[in-house]
Amino acid sequence: MRLRLADLADPRLDAFAAESRAHHATTNGARGPADLDGLRAMRAQIAARPSVADPAARTSTIDGVPVRILEPSSGLSRGVYLALHGGGFYLGSAVRNDPRHRDLAESLDVTVVAPDYRLAPEHPWPAAGDDCETVARWLIDHAGAEFGTDRLIIGGASAGATLALTTLLRLRNHDLSGEYRGAVLTFGTYDISGRTPMGRAIDDEYFIEAYVGHVDDRSHPDISPVFADLRGLPPALLTVGADDVVLEHSLVLAARLTAARSDVTLNVYPDAPHAFTGAPTAMASAAWDDMYRWIDGLL
Repeated sequence: MRLRLADLADPRLDAFAAESRAHHATTNGARGPADLDGLRAMRAQIAARPSVADPAARTSTIDGVPVRILEPSSGLSRGVYLALHGGGFYLGSAVRNDPRHRDLAESLDVTVVAPDYRLAPEHPWPAAGDDCETVARWLIDHAGAEFGTDRLIIGGASAGATLALTTLLRLRNHDLSGEYRGAVLTFGTYDISGRTPMGRAIDDEYFIEAYVGHVDDRSHPDISPVFADLRGLPPALLTVGADDVVLEHSLVLAARLTAARSDVTLNVYPDAPHAFTGAPTAMASAAWDDMYRWIDGLL
């Protein structure tokens, strides 16, 4: 079998490549803050930008974890989507994704539950994973009564994708991963061990020190899930840009999931860097269309 990166991208995406390339040439890339002071400044900058949805999300708490809940206006949920925000384990919040989650709720008639898991360095590993597991388990037990459906899907972007995968692995270890119908894993960072070429490529990022600087062996599967036994997981959709610094993470994960006999769909988007789905480009819209279509197929 001959395999090239271009073979992993849908040819229809070629029409969007020039616009995507031009847009991202004007941005500063996806590197995060270099230290705690930079992190605090970036948090303040992000917090100052409003993010609203109509109808608005309602807030609640699940076993101590704050969550935002967006239900479809139809009043009938076909499923529940557990959405884990990105931000390198030290940035981000559920509210920032309210507009996208409202669109998801209305487009697919799903209820979106978005936790505000604890962030590093104030709350390093395993705090974020513990919070995500708490909400994931609660949904298994209560989604039917609370939202009228027990069809569950988990997903996230960047650090959120990593946490979605580690949450499924935690559930799998207790024979519960089958309760989730699928996982939407968008440009995740699945190896921060510093032991492999793809891990070493991002080893100078401050988020690693903030999140797991206290851990001697970062190849622990709850930190770098590409090292895990990946058997027994539900179908997964992997989305990544061809210009993403963590492209290799999705390629390797797709191969390992395939070897574990999982159902895997890998979509690579040309001329797209990390976090490209947040850009106002046709390439980003195409990626969201593909994700919506995949979720719809599960339901």
